[in-house]
Amino acid sequence: MRWRWCIFIVLMLMAFPSAAKAAASGEASSEEVELDMDEYLYGHVKDSYEWHITTINGKPVSIPLPVILISKTGRGMHVFSSKHLEEGEYEGFCLAKEGRYEGKVVEMRPDGTQVRPWDFSVTKNVLGLIINSALLLFIVLGTANWYRKHDAAEEAPKGGVGIMEMMVTMVEDDIIKDCVGEDYKRYSPYLLTAFFFIFINNLMGIVPFFPGGANITGNIAVTLVLALFTFFAINLFGNKYYWKDILWPDVPTWLKVPIPLMPVIEIIGMFTKPFSLMIRLFANILAGHLMILGVVAMVFLTAKMGMAINSGFTAVAVVLGVFMDCLELLVAFIQAYVFTMLSAVFIGLSRQKAETN
Repeated sequence: MRWRWCIFIVLMLMAFPSAAKAAASGEASSEEVELDMDEYLYGHVKDSYEWHITTINGKPVSIPLPVILISKTGRGMHVFSSKHLEEGEYEGFCLAKEGRYEGKVVEMRPDGTQVRPWDFSVTKNVLGLIINSALLLFIVLGTANWYRKHDAAEEAPKGGVGIMEMMVTMVEDDIIKDCVGEDYKRYSPYLLTAFFFIFINNLMGIVPFFPGGANITGNIAVTLVLALFTFFAINLFGNKYYWKDILWPDVPTWLKVPIPLMPVIEIIGMFTKPFSLMIRLFANILAGHLMILGVVAMVFLTAKMGMAINSGFTAVAVVLGVFMDCLELLVAFIQAYVFTMLSAVFIGLSRQKAETN
């Protein structure tokens, strides 16, 4: 029975990251503090130059991250801690309070205007990406090390190695082989990497405490890069039959000349496929985080409505939050599965052979 209680407690903590932080800081008991929903919601999912841990006695506890900038006004490279930005302007740089660069580091020109420097800072999402990638490498290399030391034909792997074997076999047999075709081994390394990269980042995004909680796969820049990898895998290695179907598809001639209607549609389709991959992953993960935060917000939004109402909504938030967090665990797997499957399907279409009559 103890392990069941442990699981229940973990789910409770995962469902209420903001509530745990607020309880530690005394915010939940303060009736004078109004909850700013925009700051509450987007403050948790957007990138930042520091990693907020909690708030104690009204003071935020954060991990300052290195800010690395190259000036566009000829002042060279600047490297400093993000805690200097809390004091306002530092070395001619500051955080923009409003406008198109809101929340980003800007450089102050002599005439008072702002310009974005070349920004190579280690932000929250960058650090989360490094941590999650290191964790994935540790898991994969640990699994490979087990196979180097054991004969899998005589000894079945157990524990984490067994789970990894099961997942690799599932992705390889159920997705890559069926969707790509005969030369699936050529694309297996990329597709397996994409699956586990997305999956582990999705899982770590659900964990409410450091080093989890970074909204990596809910960041459109990350999903854009993943979609570009699939785009290049499709179009750089597509065979001649793929390009024939793009540039000269088997349709009536009047749909190809003198107006290349179908080729234009096919070329547009080359870009809409990876675009849909990018938006699907980004939107689903971001929406999941916002929904959980919205459920938690009921605890604070009803704080001034009396103990009875607040207690009732808190109970509802607990039950609904645990349910949604369990659902997010499923979504974390499904989104990794769907991205890998669609990438494999698109790659398989680029490796098609000539039709035989």
